[in-house]
Amino acid sequence: MILRSRHLLGLEDITAGEISLILDTAESFREILDRPIKKVPTLRGITVLNLFYEPSTRTRISFELAEKRLSADTISFSTSVSSVKKGESLKDTVRNIEAMKIDMVVVRHSSPGVPYFLTNCVESNIINAGDGAHEHPTQALLDMFTIRRKYGKLDGLRVVLVGDVKHSRVVRSNIWGLKTMGASVAVCGPSTLLPYEVERFGVDVYTDLDEAIDGADVVNIMRIQLERQQAGLFPSQREYTNLFGMTKERLKRLKRNYTIMHPGPMNRGVEITPEVADSKSSVILDQVTNGQAIRMAVLYLLSGKKEKEKEEDDE
Repeated sequence: MILRSRHLLGLEDITAGEISLILDTAESFREILDRPIKKVPTLRGITVLNLFYEPSTRTRISFELAEKRLSADTISFSTSVSSVKKGESLKDTVRNIEAMKIDMVVVRHSSPGVPYFLTNCVESNIINAGDGAHEHPTQALLDMFTIRRKYGKLDGLRVVLVGDVKHSRVVRSNIWGLKTMGASVAVCGPSTLLPYEVERFGVDVYTDLDEAIDGADVVNIMRIQLERQQAGLFPSQREYTNLFGMTKERLKRLKRNYTIMHPGPMNRGVEITPEVADSKSSVILDQVTNGQAIRMAVLYLLSGKKEKEKEEDDE
């Protein structure tokens, strides 16, 4: 099996078979990360552009490491030292860079739909590293990969996504991916941080955290975007922590073999307390490590190397 599209723009329209292919491929690349020499020649000759119009730590470094460990040539783009400061458009920027013979573009942008827009501008493969409040597919894939490594499955698990659901692209991608793979998904947060008609996503909706996490297998905690607090979306950080913070006391409501997740960056003491973040049931650092394996898998599958290897085996 191969991916139907040359691009990874989101998980809303991806099939269960394609998600399984990515997760299974990531398993083989995850083994590479435990080797003394964490590098293979898989993407030698491929040039990847990391086009980040938004600040990023984990996602950007994860992609760069994934590319380097596959032996791809990488270019990292920064708007602060580019012609964007001179007024150059996104379209002209990426077309000029592609003229230097790049093969793949990893893009993060504050505007939803930018990855799709780029598919109509250039011939390169496009990978969405986060577009506004729309989707963040590789984050959801690494979340699912981490869950599957622990439980051996996704089907039948109950996963609760807690926090700023309204503005979170991670939540949206997780909802699409987890539901496609047969998991039961619930979202929980203050009513002001829930999207209008959120029920249309086919998830259970809660504004009471204690009720939401009762019997959950996995709780994935989303960052509270403190820069939005001045908009009055919740009264104070202290009240938010009291009502929606994941604390040690609340863990008692979870199943025995529960899992705590957070895509980062964390606001310790706000949406999650330190003892929960650092507990044995937390897989937050595993998520970071697994992110490299997922991104290696996505780069490999979209590069066309898999199809070429299959053709060679068939000859």
